[in-house]
Amino acid sequence: MAKRARGSVRPGQRRPIDRRPTTAPASGSAAPAEPRASGLTASEEARAAEIEQQLLAQERQAEAARVRARERSAARESYSSSGGGSLAVRAQEEYAYVARDVRQIGIMAVLMLAILFGLWFLIDIAKVFPIN
Repeated sequence: MAKRARGSVRPGQRRPIDRRPTTAPASGSAAPAEPRASGLTASEEARAAEIEQQLLAQERQAEAARVRARERSAARESYSSSGGGSLAVRAQEEYAYVARDVRQIGIMAVLMLAILFGLWFLIDIAKVFPIN
C-alpha cells in the first residue's frame, strides 16, 4: 500500500484551514473613520417620533380598555348590589313571561275545544252536514 501524499485529507475529515497572517494597512494610505456625532440624523429623529407616537396610541388604547373594564365592573357591582341582579328578581321576570304564555295556551285550547264541540253539534245533533 502506498503512502498518502502529505496534505491530503483522509475520509471523514476536512482540509486544514489556510490561515495566512493579515497585513496591517499602511498608516498613510487610508484615512481612519471619523467618529460619529453623538446626535441623531433627521431621518432617525423622524422615525423615533413615529415610533413614540405609535407607542403612545397603544398606551391610550390600553388605558381606555382598562377604564371601560373598570366601568363595566362598577356597573355590574351596582346592579347586583341594588337587587337588580338577584336570582329572585330575574326569576320573577321569567315567571311573568311564563304566566303570559300559559294563559295564551289555555285560551287557544278552549277555543279549539269550542270549535270541535260546535262541529260535533252541527254534524251529529243538528244534521246540518249529513255524513253517510
